[in-house]
Order: sequence, then structure tokens, then C-alpha cells
Amino acid sequence: MAFPPEFIEQLRSANPIDSVVSSYAVLKRSGRNMSCLCPFHSEKSPSCVIYNDTQSFYCFGCGAGGDVFTFTMLIENLEYYEAVKLLAERSGIPMPENTGNPDFSRLKMRIYEANRAAAKYYNSVLVNDKQLGEKGRRYFAGRGLTKATVMKYGLGYAPAGWQNLCDHLTAKGFIEDELVAANLCGRSQKTGRLFDQFRDRVIFPIIDLRGNVIAFGGRIIDGEGPKYLNSADTPVFKKSRNLFSLNFAKRDTSNRLILAEGYMDVIAVNQAGFENVIATLGTALTSEQARIISGYAKEVIIAYDSDGPGQAAAHRAINLLGEVGVETKIIKMEGAKDPDEYIKKFGAAKFKYLLDNSDGAINFELDKCKKDIDIQSDTGKVEYLKRCINVLADISSPIERDVYISKIASEQNVSKEVLTSQINATLKKRERVYEKKQWQEITAHARPDSVNPDAAKYPKQNKAEIGIILFLERHPDTLDYILSKITPDKFVTEFNRKVFASLAEGIKNSERFTLMSLSGEFTAAEMGKISEISAKYKDITVSAEELDVYINILLSFDGGQTVKGSEMTDDELLLLQQNLRKKSK
Repeated sequence: MAFPPEFIEQLRSANPIDSVVSSYAVLKRSGRNMSCLCPFHSEKSPSCVIYNDTQSFYCFGCGAGGDVFTFTMLIENLEYYEAVKLLAERSGIPMPENTGNPDFSRLKMRIYEANRAAAKYYNSVLVNDKQLGEKGRRYFAGRGLTKATVMKYGLGYAPAGWQNLCDHLTAKGFIEDELVAANLCGRSQKTGRLFDQFRDRVIFPIIDLRGNVIAFGGRIIDGEGPKYLNSADTPVFKKSRNLFSLNFAKRDTSNRLILAEGYMDVIAVNQAGFENVIATLGTALTSEQARIISGYAKEVIIAYDSDGPGQAAAHRAINLLGEVGVETKIIKMEGAKDPDEYIKKFGAAKFKYLLDNSDGAINFELDKCKKDIDIQSDTGKVEYLKRCINVLADISSPIERDVYISKIASEQNVSKEVLTSQINATLKKRERVYEKKQWQEITAHARPDSVNPDAAKYPKQNKAEIGIILFLERHPDTLDYILSKITPDKFVTEFNRKVFASLAEGIKNSERFTLMSLSGEFTAAEMGKISEISAKYKDITVSAEELDVYINILLSFDGGQTVKGSEMTDDELLLLQQNLRKKSK
């Protein structure tokens, strides 16, 4: 999608990359740059760097990188056109006229429209259809929901029958492929006919932070089938990256979120006056969701069911939220299995008391260590202490860890020094495992290079090409000189050839054109590789003499030799340059 260059530059200026990234991750000053935990892979130490001077980012852990447009594409799962549109909306800059819409972007737009029409249909059946909606109305009334709450959440009912929604939406002009892509309808393998995905279920629309209906959850009322049915991932929806009711919870200014287990718990808590409540979408909390939560809250109170699966889910949530720096607390609901039941039994005031007096996650985990063992016996006590060591080793703050070590040592009448020694040994072991895993992830990412596979085959030529590209970007006034010496067809690796040709073409039209200006032409993965070049060679100066060396390396390439990537280091290339200079004298 081609946009006027001046419009893209206006958007780039209006959306500084540190400002945009800070909406999704906690940034920390790192010298002249900023750093954060990468939003695109799980890590404990920040490896994602934001470069304000080049308005770019690069993660040294997973290789994601690019400019503000690439970041928006990756974090919001958007195409380039949609990322541009989102950033234009964010900064209040109108989109240029007649920019058109790519096919995939048009499909996503149609899915949004179909979802909105489906939500209106389900809600209309529930609220207005005396016959079809009666079953749904009885269910929600039985759960104590008011009409205002039903309308606030846009709740609905999907009547029994195979093609109610399909017929309604096709009559409104939606084609079958659009309805299947939206996962509103399925297609029979035998007959090829469409059928409604949701049938005889109460419906919970899932709404994103921009107010778009992106998916649905449906709960069965009676009969056979799974209790909850959720939309599968679509071009506009990914379960692991969305949270139910965050569109309401984001309004809260307390810096605290309540994490409940299901749709009805969230709605009941919200109706009771607590706007800051959210839930995952039919799955356990994911690392992506934890990172999203960290952008809206410093503290999360987990209000999961008191049964076994609920407690297991709470344990996972504690670990994931802890990794992104969010403090977690747990509420103990005695006399009720979930928040919905507790509020019905005891009222909103007592539920608020539970929230305000919720216990820390560490005490919750330590209490769990006592489960199914007799701590009065010697063997039980040893087992309990082993479990406690694993819990205490999870505490990142040394001061906080020391407090709990003292507590357990005193409680169990054991030496604090021995307990501390065991915890330190556990930490060292974990660190070795973590470092090994990180190295495996980094090397797995680097080998093979799916973006520029030729680089491993021709390492000397690849490094020379990178040198030429960097010199051209830093000295755009030398474009004519460089093109008089070498043309793109002399580049050995296909990817670098494409980068050089695009950079040269861009500089012809504007001397302000940089590698980050290529985001409209290259994929997110390719921009990651371009950002890698920019980040790793950021502080390396390329002189005019070295430029000539690089050009000669490519011009002298005969195509008949290959070298393993590990056999050509940067130092070896530098030595090669020096030798070439001696020969040229």
C-alpha cells in the first residue's frame, strides 16, 4: 500500500516510537536508549531496545524489529494499511483520500462488520423476540442480571436451529466466505452448506479496546455439548492476546485489576460496582495477556474459583504476572465457589472487604505447600520445606525473599542460613537452565536465517553488502557515486539486493529516506532483519575507503565459492579489508 511519503513522515513524527511502545510495555532508560521486556516473546531480562534517534526498535532475543508501523503491525496483529490507519486515528491525522484497501484489510473490515451485525442480531433476539429469546431471558434473569447490564455488555441469545444467523447475515449482503472467515458460520463437509457456529446458547460479545466486536463466547443452557463455546482465532481475533471486559476496565484509575475466571463472574462483579474486572477467553492466562495487563495495572487481585482447576490456574497466573512485574494478591471466598456466588450471598460491600484485605500471592503459595502432607512428621516437614524453597526462589526481590525466609525458618524451627543456602542453590540451578534455554532460543532464531538464507552461504559478501547499505543510509549524498560503481544486480544475497535497491530508490526522492522508511515495502519479519542490521552495526563507522573495499568484494565475486558462516568473523573481514588496501597501494 503506497501512501504519500509526507503523510507517512507526519505520522511517524506524531507517533514517537517510545510513546507507542510504552502503551504496551514498561520502558526503562538504558543509556541514550530505552529498553523493555520484549512484548513478542517471554523473557525475564529486557532485551528489546528502543532507539529514539532512528525511531526504531530491535529485540536481541527474538529478532523482532522495525519502526513504529512494524511495531503496531506486530502488537495489534494488523496489516500495514491497518497499522497506518490506527496510528492516524491515535494522532488525530486524517487518512489521505483514495488510498484504497488491500484485499486482506478489506476482509478484516468485513469481518468487523459481520461481527457487529451478528451481535445486534443476538441481542435483538434476546431482548425483542418474545418467543425465540425467552430461554435466554430466563437464564440471565436467573443469574440476577439487570436489563442495564444486559445492554451494557450487549448480551444475546443464539436460538436453536442450524441457519438462523447465516440466513440473517447473507440477507444483509455478507457472502459465505466472509462468514466462515469470521467463524460465525461453519461449512458442512458433506453438503457444503453453512451452519451457525452458535446454537441454543446465551451469547457474550468480546469487544476490543477500540470498541470493535471481535469474537463471541456462548454458554449452553441445557442439553448436550461443551459448557462454553468460544470463537476460534480469526484475522481480527486471537484468544491469547485479548481479555474480556478490558474495554470497560481500562477506564478505572486505581492501577488495580481484578482477574476473574469467566464471563459471568466478570459481569456479576462489574454489575456490583467494580469496573476494573477482566477475564481470559476460555483459556488459562497467557504470557501475552500478562504483558497486556502490566500496561494497565501494577496490582492484580486474582478471584478464581476455589476448586482445584481454579487454584491451579491461579498458580499459573501468579507466575506469569510476576514475570512482568505485576504484584498479585489472592482473595479467599469462604462460603462461595466464585465471585458471582459470593456477591449474591454476601453482597458487594463484603466483596469489597475481601478485595481490600486480600492476601499476597506468596502466602497463598506457601499455604498450598501444606496440602496433603503432615507437617508434624519429620518426612512431612522435609517435604513442606522443599516445596517452600521452590516458592521462595520465585521471589525476585531479595528483601522480600529474606522476610519470608525468616518467617518459614522461625515457623518450622530450622536454621535460616541452611534455608537460604538451599534457596541460593536452587536459584543458581534455575539460572543455568534459563541461560541454556535463552541460548537455544537465540541460536534457533539465528539458524537458519529464513529472511536472508544466502547470508550463511556467502558471509563475506553479506557483510560487504551490509557495509554498503549502511554507508548509503548514512551518506545519502553519495548515491550517484555508489551507483556509478555498483548496481543492485551485483549484490550476491537476494534480500540485501532488495534492501539496497529500495533504499537507493527512496533516497532518489528524498535524502531523509532511511532504512526505517522501508516498512511499507517489507514484511514485519524482513523489517526485523533490517532493524538487526541497524542495531548491531549502530556504533560501527564505515569510511569511504571501506566502502570501496566492500564494492570490490562484490565486483570480484565469481559465484563459484561458498564459505561456512562460522568461518568469517567481523575481525577476519577487517583483516581482509586491510590486506586489500595493501594490495591496492
